[in-house]
Amino acid sequence: MVTTQRRAERARQVADGLRQRIVAGEVGDLLPGERALGEWFGASRNVVREALGLLRDEGLVERRQGVGTLVVRPKYGHGLDRLTGLAEALEGHGEVVNEVRTAETVAAPPSVAERLGLTAGEEVVHLERVRRLGGAPLSLDSTYLVADLGIPLLGKDLAHRDLFALLEETNGIRLGRAEVEVHAVSAGPDTAALLDVAPGTAVFALDRLTRLPDGRPVDAEWLHIRADRLTLRATLQRGAA
Repeated sequence: MVTTQRRAERARQVADGLRQRIVAGEVGDLLPGERALGEWFGASRNVVREALGLLRDEGLVERRQGVGTLVVRPKYGHGLDRLTGLAEALEGHGEVVNEVRTAETVAAPPSVAERLGLTAGEEVVHLERVRRLGGAPLSLDSTYLVADLGIPLLGKDLAHRDLFALLEETNGIRLGRAEVEVHAVSAGPDTAALLDVAPGTAVFALDRLTRLPDGRPVDAEWLHIRADRLTLRATLQRGAA
């Protein structure tokens, strides 16, 4: 006899497996029925039903009477082991469109100046963009660029191009490397409104400092990323002992 505890554990396993398939794009918008899912995972219909309930609570699927179970918030993977822009990372999933809220020169705040190796008050370019895929917001990006590389970008197509590609093409340079830190934070009211989530929703806060091959810092960014829309991934290699 299957106990309630064992069924709950099995339901979590099925939910994990189905979530992985959804994130990987291995299933369409309409999930197979409970019987077919049970055959996939070797589980009873009661277990499958409980697993679907877990995914529904996450906002990943929804049940529609007469239709079935639909994927409503597919997640997209964004690798952290290569220096790529969002549009590059999501190639094949649709066009990433940027709502450019700010694009101007400003005096560098002390925290920005320190990261970019400048004196506080030196001129920098500030960009703020809400990045969308399929009309839905994925991230809110606040970017500060050194003036000599950032000012030439102000007349470019910031609404449809990745910043990394524009930096390289416009200035005839190659970017080198970036230092990245990722935190979990609660979205404040302003950030939540721009990302179309409830205030207090957990989001990824990603701090990134991008450098030229010679080590010069040129791009300091603070990103707030919807954790229900993007999965941050990396492939790590174990070094020699």
